[in-house]
Amino acid sequence: MKYIISYDLGTGGTKASIINDQGVSCTSAFISCDTHYPKTDFREQKPAEWWKSVVNSTKKMLTNFDGDVNDIVALASSGHSLGAIPIGYNGELMVENVPVWNDSRATAQATKFFETTDKDTWYLTTGNGFPAPLYSLFKIMWYKDNMPDIYDQTNKFIGTKDYINYLMTGVLATDHSYASGSGVYSLVDNAYKNEYIENAGISADKLPDIYPSTHIVGKLLPSIAKELGLSPETIVACGGVDNSCMALGAACFSNGESYNSLGTSSWIAVSSDKPIVNLVSHPYVFAHCVEGQYVSATSIFAAGNSFRWVRDTLCKDLIEAEKNGGVNSYIAMDSEAETSVVGAHKLLFIPSLAGGSNMDKSPNVRGAFIGLDLMHTRRDIIRATLEGICMSLRLALDGLSPFVTFNNDMLLVGGGGKSKFWRKLFANIYNKNMIETNIGEDAGSMGAAAIAAVAVGLWKDFDILKSLHVVSNIAKPEPEIMDKYNSILPIYAEISEMQSTIGELLVDINL
Repeated sequence: MKYIISYDLGTGGTKASIINDQGVSCTSAFISCDTHYPKTDFREQKPAEWWKSVVNSTKKMLTNFDGDVNDIVALASSGHSLGAIPIGYNGELMVENVPVWNDSRATAQATKFFETTDKDTWYLTTGNGFPAPLYSLFKIMWYKDNMPDIYDQTNKFIGTKDYINYLMTGVLATDHSYASGSGVYSLVDNAYKNEYIENAGISADKLPDIYPSTHIVGKLLPSIAKELGLSPETIVACGGVDNSCMALGAACFSNGESYNSLGTSSWIAVSSDKPIVNLVSHPYVFAHCVEGQYVSATSIFAAGNSFRWVRDTLCKDLIEAEKNGGVNSYIAMDSEAETSVVGAHKLLFIPSLAGGSNMDKSPNVRGAFIGLDLMHTRRDIIRATLEGICMSLRLALDGLSPFVTFNNDMLLVGGGGKSKFWRKLFANIYNKNMIETNIGEDAGSMGAAAIAAVAVGLWKDFDILKSLHVVSNIAKPEPEIMDKYNSILPIYAEISEMQSTIGELLVDINL
């Protein structure tokens, strides 16, 4: 039997998995990474910690692997998007900290770019529906304006998983799915658009070459193979951006197939042979890891991390109890939330703790609890948080619905999908059957593994993925509860829009 390794690089950490040639997960391990917030709108991580998490998750995983490491023939990575990691001409990492996908420091650079580039045409060309400053192009422009020496000495600006590939093989490259988040990629042409590169005032030479996700980047360097505990014959495939890898692992790579990812951020995505772009709801689009397909989505930026913030801020006792052998702190929070009521006694939560997404009027929108009253308890706050995330995502779903037909079943993937209580909330707020399968939170890992398997010929194509999903749970909407949430939703939508206005006012506070 042959095996492949997949690395799922999220902002919360790295998950390494070993999957056999039948698509069965053998073992996995997760190592967390920290995000740093040195200034307003700055959200940074250390690439050195990414690599450390890859090494440590690999070693931890291999301790539970019963097979022969020489039978691990290939690996591929899924990486969080919109990275701009500067690599020098001598191959060195040029900075210690880099902006991650939701870092919005490059507002001035985006404003400057759109003085010479029509913003609507740019969006319709690139499908880059997130707030513009988040995209790699503007982060590169920020380097040029604020760290000109670093910019001048940079050979290539690459993505997160591309940095891991580079350390593994010594090759600087990217794939179409990751390049489609660069800010200068034409979805129709499947290539960088020179006009946008020139308008940005950056050098095209500083962008990496683009290959298919299944392109073989190279073999592990001998020193890296030794560090990881793998064979130097292990092949490294190019991999893909997290959104597209998760779509692939969720078996969504044909027209109309959709899924809901629930992790640190959360999005609703659909696969199609044409990008879904619209100037009202601004879906964001990535090229798929599957040639000829696109992944179009709407999202919120703070889903699981909003829930984590509530846990870390208000539920320290539950964390401590978990450390002392008690129940998992998130499960304990679910139990508390269940003792509240539908609508959490009219307490609403806006989960914009990481700023605005493509759906918001302003990138400066911030999170809020609306309707706080002396009667409210911690259990109401927890329930309102879960409900608010669901309702924000319902608005995201409504933003896509005019352009694609969704069926009554929706696959829920990602770590948050493990919560039975949360799945019930989604079913009642979406009015859909929420499907849990055996793949679940491993969709991103499975997508990266599939890329590696096809790259080396273990699988002839991706069709096997459809047979790997086995339904383990279905949460169905309950009409009476669904009606209550439907009555809340218009009010929630209005308050959510007002919060963008409040966010703009907060920007004007100069302290």
